[in-house]
Amino acid sequence: MTTHHDAYKEHIATLQDRTKEALLREGLDGLVIHSGQGKRLFLDDNHYPFKVNPQFKAWLPVIDNPNCWLVVNGVDKPKLIFYRPVDFWHKVPPEPNDFWTEHFDIVMLKQADAVEKHLPYDKPRFAYIGEYIEVAKALGFENVNPDRVLHYLHYQRAYKTDYELQCLREANKLAVAGHRAAADAFQAGMSEFDINLAYATASRQGDNDVPYNSIVALNEHAAILHYMQCDTTAPSYNRSFLIDAGANYHGYAADITRTYSRENDRFAELIQRVDKVTRTLVDTLKPNVAYTDIHVLAHDGIAQILHDVGLVNLPAQDIVEQGITRTFFPHGIGHHLGLQVHDVGGMVNDDRGTPKPAPEEHPFLRCTRIVEPRQVFTIEPGLYFIDSLLADLKATEASKYINWDTVDLYRPYGGIRIEDNIIVHRDRNENMTRDLGLN
Repeated sequence: MTTHHDAYKEHIATLQDRTKEALLREGLDGLVIHSGQGKRLFLDDNHYPFKVNPQFKAWLPVIDNPNCWLVVNGVDKPKLIFYRPVDFWHKVPPEPNDFWTEHFDIVMLKQADAVEKHLPYDKPRFAYIGEYIEVAKALGFENVNPDRVLHYLHYQRAYKTDYELQCLREANKLAVAGHRAAADAFQAGMSEFDINLAYATASRQGDNDVPYNSIVALNEHAAILHYMQCDTTAPSYNRSFLIDAGANYHGYAADITRTYSRENDRFAELIQRVDKVTRTLVDTLKPNVAYTDIHVLAHDGIAQILHDVGLVNLPAQDIVEQGITRTFFPHGIGHHLGLQVHDVGGMVNDDRGTPKPAPEEHPFLRCTRIVEPRQVFTIEPGLYFIDSLLADLKATEASKYINWDTVDLYRPYGGIRIEDNIIVHRDRNENMTRDLGLN
């Protein structure tokens, strides 16, 4: 096993090579990558939580410090301009002294607006990579977020280095600890708010540390795909629980979902069936398979469940052909995972950014690439009872095939999603989530 230190050294070498090629395509000498700035609330002196530019944290695990800059050209040692103000109101970051620091020439920046003297003089030969276009213009950068550079870097980001895989495994460890605690809190009858606190305590990550707002949904709330609220009072009875929650390690994300039933009832059986679909789909995730094909297979699996449990009076193939599965499984089967939860580069055909959109009948699919080794994906089929989609279905010809009484028995449980995080290797899959014993 490569040590973290050696893996990081190789990671930097890989980023240097990618940068060199990206610069060649744009005819540039280098990139100036901005970590970002604090954003102030309107008419207030408080800031929104800081979220770092993903292009910045690709190079180093500094995810909490605004006003930093990287100057890279693919050949020379990268230069890090590290923001360290004199400030008695806020915590000042310590001087960098970690496993990554030897790979950068580091200069300290006391005042955010005094950065210009540390930046390259020949601005037209360098591109600004970041969110703050006005800042870039004020500093004299004409070339901002050039397409050819970003298309190439985003495409390559699908192939993870050993260092990145190590970070993703660590993120899964933190998230799995949280999921275990959340499941116990559900069984104890706690409120969504308290379950979320249990998750945070076990994963050691608060609401501003996790890579996305945790979805902590009891009963009918599990039918809301991106349910971001947390009721502070517990329902009179916790029937069902869906938790979609991740963790962050050095800027890399875990993204795991599990669903539970309080009783050993018809809903518990439905969860087991969806879980089986998840595991079957993970086994089909292989090099040279189109990710879109896995999404189509997911609909076959959900259709079979709808038939087997008596929700729809049709053979599975007809359920798919009539489009009925899309009512019960309305989202994509998953996405790339990495520096971002929905990692970039999933909807392109090549490293020039040629679009490869989702198929017309599956508009919410977030990845259409051919699966290759070193790519990391989520696999997350679901089966939900969503009132608005069910009402739409009821208004169609297909309504006569639906056992509406059976649908009504399941509605109070909301829905099911089971999501694992998978590294695709040349000869096998590594299910980071299940390898940690979260079944």
